[in-house]
Amino acid sequence: MADKALGLLGLMRRARAVEAGTDNACGAVHAGKAKLLILSDDSADNARRKAENAANGRRVLLLPVHYTRQELAAALGLGDCSMAAVTDLGFAGAFVKALAIEKPDRYGEAAQELQRRNDKAVRRRKEKAERADSKRNGKRRTEV
Repeated sequence: MADKALGLLGLMRRARAVEAGTDNACGAVHAGKAKLLILSDDSADNARRKAENAANGRRVLLLPVHYTRQELAAALGLGDCSMAAVTDLGFAGAFVKALAIEKPDRYGEAAQELQRRNDKAVRRRKEKAERADSKRNGKRRTEV
């Protein structure tokens, strides 16, 4: 595939890091697993409304992409797909970064937001590991 972002969608599908289809994607958003909700350019009004309602008030980024339903479906290996939810933050960042390289004016802001979220997640994991390490080594807080 010439398009890197579409190639990443196929890789996400094989890694089981994407939920494809309206019902599966909305289910992943409601379960709190989704990091990015992808919506095709020619999706129906009903699907667009479902995506907006699912993403409203949750920690998921809704991203309308310039691909058609057929292009998304072909990349995911499905018959027809207008919506997909990416459940891995690293894959979501890589996907949006690939889109931002292609069209920076349209996807640049979303790429920055996902990069900020990824940096925050990395920082939290590091802090959690430090806390666990201090517990294992018997370090205690000293009162001042």
